[in-house]
Amino acid sequence: MLREFKEFAFKGNVVDLAVAVIMGTAFGRIITSLVNDLLMPVVGIMLGGVNFTDLRYIITPASGAVAGVALRYGAFMQSLVDFLIIAFSIFMVIKLLTSRKKKEPVAEPAPVAPSREELLLAEIRDLLKAK
Repeated sequence: MLREFKEFAFKGNVVDLAVAVIMGTAFGRIITSLVNDLLMPVVGIMLGGVNFTDLRYIITPASGAVAGVALRYGAFMQSLVDFLIIAFSIFMVIKLLTSRKKKEPVAEPAPVAPSREELLLAEIRDLLKAK
């Protein structure tokens, strides 16, 4: 069982997948920081000083020890922008990889020689045409 696990864990595909997950996580954090710290403040200034993290719709206000309930649509908008940037980046990387992949020429199958029956039928057809 230990040997099987070792074979599974150290196959090239599993290691490649682990590296991709780690890099993807780091990329996601970079994009989140880009959106939260650079992009959305600039968009907020352009929209008249709006802070997107403060945008919310209060359903139940806080009272005493009970916390208020609010829909934080500003944070949702930031997450949506995160997603769109990450999705577009992944799309561009995959498009780049597929365009660089060498297109292998598709070999057409060799024509199949006619069977003996087909040759006989063709011969009969030609004899009937000659008459």
